[in-house]
Amino acid sequence: MSDDFEKLKEALSILHKFTTVDDFLKAAGLANIPTAQLYGIIGGICTFVITITSVGALLLFGGSFQRIAEQGRDGDMVVQDPTVARLRRALILEELLSKRDFMVDEAEAEVESESQDESRLHPLRDKFSALARRVMSSPPPKKVGDYMGREYEANYVAAYRRCQDKPGGAVLSGQPEARFEAYARSYAGCGVYTDKAYRRSYGRMYEALACKDHKNDKRFARLFEERPYDIVGKNVRLEPLTKEEHARKFFEITCGDAEGENRSYDPNEVWGFLSYGPFLNVGDLEKSPIFAKQNYCAGFAIVSMTTDKLLGIISLTKDEPENLKVQLEHPIMKPVCNGTSEQIESCFLLIDRLFALGYRRIQLSLDSQDSVAKKLPGRLGFTLEGLLQKDMIVKDANRDSLIYGLLNSDWKKGARVALFKNLHGASALKVDTDNLAREEEMDERQRVVSANESDVQDSLSKKNN
Repeated sequence: MSDDFEKLKEALSILHKFTTVDDFLKAAGLANIPTAQLYGIIGGICTFVITITSVGALLLFGGSFQRIAEQGRDGDMVVQDPTVARLRRALILEELLSKRDFMVDEAEAEVESESQDESRLHPLRDKFSALARRVMSSPPPKKVGDYMGREYEANYVAAYRRCQDKPGGAVLSGQPEARFEAYARSYAGCGVYTDKAYRRSYGRMYEALACKDHKNDKRFARLFEERPYDIVGKNVRLEPLTKEEHARKFFEITCGDAEGENRSYDPNEVWGFLSYGPFLNVGDLEKSPIFAKQNYCAGFAIVSMTTDKLLGIISLTKDEPENLKVQLEHPIMKPVCNGTSEQIESCFLLIDRLFALGYRRIQLSLDSQDSVAKKLPGRLGFTLEGLLQKDMIVKDANRDSLIYGLLNSDWKKGARVALFKNLHGASALKVDTDNLAREEEMDERQRVVSANESDVQDSLSKKNN
C-alpha cells in the first residue's frame, strides 16, 4: 500500500515543474500549434467541465439520487399510486364540456318532447335523427321565438356587419348586398355551438363561391331558399338523407346498370364489403339501415355542385355525445367516384363540421380486405390504430376490421390545412389563414377594450360609494 502511495506521489511531483502556462503547454506538446486551435482545445475543455458540473447538479438537486436510494431500500421501482395518477389527469376544456352538455341535454329533450314547449324543439325532429339535426345547417327561423331563433338572428346580424366592414372580395355590380347576405346566412347556418373560427372559415368559403359572378349568386340564393339545411362545398353539397328525395336516385347509381357516360359494372364493387346490398329494387333499399332513422346515426346525400346529380351517400354511426366521439362510414358511391375530389370533399365537410361542434374523436372502421376503401383514411389524415380480428360476420363470412382514428388535435395541427389546400388551392388557404388570424386579433382587441371599460366602471362605482 505504501509503495503505491509513493509511486502516485512521484507521478504527481511533475506538477511542481509547471510554474507557468507555457511550461504546461510545452509538456503537453501544444506550444507550437496555431492560436485558433489552441483556443478551440481550451473551449472544449471548458465545455466538458461545465457539462459534468451541470449533470452532477441535476443528479444532486433534481432528486435522482433520492429516487435511487429509495429503490435501493425497497428493491422495487417507485410507481405512482393509480388513484393519485387519476386525480392528476388533465381535465377537458370547459368549452368542450359545455358542448357535450348541450348534446346530452338535446337527447334528453328528445325523449321528453311531449312535455316540452314546441318552440324549444327542432322543427324537423320527426323527420331526421338527433345526430342529423345537430350536424345539418340551421335554417332561418320564421319568427324570433322559434327554435334557436334569437341566436340565429344575433349571429346573422353580427356576420352581416362584419362582412360590410371587410367583404371577402369585390362587390357584384347591381348587387351590393349579395356578399353580406351570403356570408351572414352561411355563418348563422353553422349554428351557435360550432367554433367561431369554423363559422368564419365556412362563411368566407361560401361567400367566395356564391359571389363569383351574378349567375352563381342567383343559384346559391335559390339553393338556400329551397334547401337551407345543406352543407355546401366547392364540388359537392351534403343534403340530409330522405327516402322521398334520394332512395330511387341512389338505387339507380349503385345497382350496376350503365348510366350516361359510365359503363355497367358488378354491383358487388359497391356492396361486396357491406353487411347489406346489392338490392333488387328501391323498396328493399328503403328498408335497409341506410334509411333507418336512429338517433345515433345520420345519413347525407352527396350531390354534385356542377350537375346537381346524386353521387352517393355518406353516413355517421355510433354517436356517443357523452364522450364526444362518433364513427364515420366509408362513403357509398359508384366506382368511378372512388378517390375523386368529390369523395374527399364530402368527408372533409362532415369532419370539419363535427370537430367544430366539439367532437374530439372520429373513428373509421374498414374491412381489412377492402383494398379500395383502405386508400381513403390516409388521404383524410386518419391514423391506423389496430386490427380487430373476427370483429363481424358479414354475409355469413368473417370480417377482420381495421380501426382508424382522427383526433381534434390532429385536425387542428395540420390535417385540416392539408385537405383545405388540396381542395381549394394554396392561394385560398392563405386567404383563409390570414382572415382567421385577423379576426382573432380583432377579437382580442375587443376583449381588451371591454375589460378596460369594465375596470373603469368598477373604479368609478367604488369612488361613488
